[in-house]
Amino acid sequence: MALGKNYEGQRCALASALEVIGERWTLLIVRDAMYGVRRFGDFQAHLDIPKAVLSQRLASLVEAGVLERRRYQETPPRDEYVLTPVGHELWLPVLALAQWGERNLATRGPLRVFHHATCGGRLEPTSYCPTCGGTVKLEDVEMRPGPGLAADTRKDQVSLALRTPHRMLDPIP
Repeated sequence: MALGKNYEGQRCALASALEVIGERWTLLIVRDAMYGVRRFGDFQAHLDIPKAVLSQRLASLVEAGVLERRRYQETPPRDEYVLTPVGHELWLPVLALAQWGERNLATRGPLRVFHHATCGGRLEPTSYCPTCGGTVKLEDVEMRPGPGLAADTRKDQVSLALRTPHRMLDPIP
């Protein structure tokens, strides 16, 4: 029996959310946008995602209001993809899932560690900073390489940039 492609019969907010972000690759695209990836080629190279799939996922995230498509070059026409406020709201679920994976699935330790950029405190899964006692917004988070990243041999521009501390949402050079 083939699986359905949507959750039409479900009257549930989680099912509605999965319609937008539940397909394979989608949360990884959102994660990379949080890291500061904005350009199609950088998403494609960092994720090793087929171009057709990336095009479709980006279009659906734009349609859902998670990403905004912005023109950054006219000749030839080139666009970048930037998180909207709706996309920013996915920070807590992405952080919680990443930290769950670190605790339960990472054999060499976390690949990336999230800190409050202002005081340096390491964030809890709720984006709470125990050092200064506040909840930290996505734009105030600094991602640092974790011990699990030492074995990474990827050479794409995004992977290389993320081997050093990087403020979330700042564009990848």
